[in-house]
Amino acid sequence: MKPFEAPLAAYVRPALSASSRGKGWRVFIDELEVSTRIGIHAHEHLAPQPVVIDASLAYRCEPSEAGTHAMIDYERYCNRVSEFLSAKPHTRMLETLAVEIAQLSFVEWPALDALTLSLHKPKIREGTKRIGVELDWTREDFDVYRAASDVR
Repeated sequence: MKPFEAPLAAYVRPALSASSRGKGWRVFIDELEVSTRIGIHAHEHLAPQPVVIDASLAYRCEPSEAGTHAMIDYERYCNRVSEFLSAKPHTRMLETLAVEIAQLSFVEWPALDALTLSLHKPKIREGTKRIGVELDWTREDFDVYRAASDVR
């Protein structure tokens, strides 16, 4: 048997560094409108009001026609977020609502790596197109938040 002369590294494809890789797949949802109980002002406590959500959901898993466990099913996501918001008790701030939606998202979709949520109440102030909040979290951000919440 002839001894191996070339270094093995010449035959192995080098792994891409984290900075040279793409961000993977992203599901986006624009203007999902859901009625929920939200707001600080007294008149906002009287009835549910619309909240509009834009979501960008990033995942690295490879989509497959055979199985959906590694994907973010946008129809299921929209239905689950709508169901969650329509059934929850009153929340005072959009920021709190964004965190709650993010928590729900990371818990129920294990393939989720990162998300960006934008929430606004339509027609909340005359002279503006929209005013709202945006939350940008990775799974690591969620894990840190959850660990800090467990300590409290």
